[in-house]
Amino acid sequence: MQLVARAWLAFDLVGTSTALGGVFIGFGVSSLLATPFGGAAADRVRKRTIIAITQSVQALTAAAIGVAEVTGVLDYWMLIVGGVIQGVVLAYLGPARLAFTAELVEPEKLPNAVFLGQISLNSTRMVGPAVAGVLIGVNAVGAGGVYLIASAFMVFGVLAAFGLPAGDPRPNRVQRTALGDVADGIAYVRRRPAVGALVVVSFVVVMVTFPYIVFLPVIAEDLFDVGATGYGVLTAASAVGALAASFSLANVARSLLWSRQAVAGIALAVSLVGLALAPTYPVALAVIVVVGAATAAFQALNSSLVLTIADLEYHGRMQSLLMLSFSGFGLIALPMGILADAVGIRETIAGMGIVAFVAMAAYTAVIPKLRRPALNAP
Repeated sequence: MQLVARAWLAFDLVGTSTALGGVFIGFGVSSLLATPFGGAAADRVRKRTIIAITQSVQALTAAAIGVAEVTGVLDYWMLIVGGVIQGVVLAYLGPARLAFTAELVEPEKLPNAVFLGQISLNSTRMVGPAVAGVLIGVNAVGAGGVYLIASAFMVFGVLAAFGLPAGDPRPNRVQRTALGDVADGIAYVRRRPAVGALVVVSFVVVMVTFPYIVFLPVIAEDLFDVGATGYGVLTAASAVGALAASFSLANVARSLLWSRQAVAGIALAVSLVGLALAPTYPVALAVIVVVGAATAAFQALNSSLVLTIADLEYHGRMQSLLMLSFSGFGLIALPMGILADAVGIRETIAGMGIVAFVAMAAYTAVIPKLRRPALNAP
């Protein structure tokens, strides 16, 4: 709900694709700086504590922006500050959640657990944007009301966190400083080339392709003239595809993770080109379902592979390295917004798909050399 409201407010306040990218660059910079330490924290601090604190900060930030909009004092810079805070929150919350998952289930069921988590997340991505898109168009609610409703839901998330086990760090871990843990995580990647390949391909593909979600307001308003409701439906259609992909892969065998991940990355690249070429709004809706499915599958398969082949004491730090791709996505959103204003939104989205396709082609060429030892690793 926040994602829809923030993008809509940025476009409403400034009216350019550059403005949409600008909101995300604050998120990208803060996430880039905080993510390595978020991964280290997940391996050295109680994970339940991290989850409760980060969700509390999310709730307070959403409430503040909602009040500012309702009272008529909201300015564009406030959205940027909100993005900065959200970047830090995600940098700590994401690695803790995924590393926690690996502690709560047996190793052979870990990929299934990751996809079940994706089903939960994508369900909210399906319902939240659709509801937000409708509510933004209701004068009595608007974007400010959407933020306040989102904040109220986050309070329930904070309360639910206290029902989790503590998620204590491993008792036999080597005691280091936070910087020492970060450096040790990087050294671990250098010792495990398969993990390094996953981190690199995730960074490139996610960084280049995920900005499509930032430009959905432009697609809805400028290309098809369907307004806030049409924008919400576009976002929800992406989530429908993501949810379908998560269900279909929930029982994927460990031996199939690598091949499914390559297919998902290539499908994401090709479907983005298809979105750029969509002649009508119904066609764009159909294509965005595929984009959402490929996005969710690629993301979850990367996380599953890393959690499956990496040692347990490094799970938080490895997930934080994967999440650096989201920081890159936030950073590249601004220059892509400038590019979209200069050459056109269709051309920009098509270029995103082409770059991702080239990256996946290179990845599939080198991964067979790394695949067998990674699958045989404990």
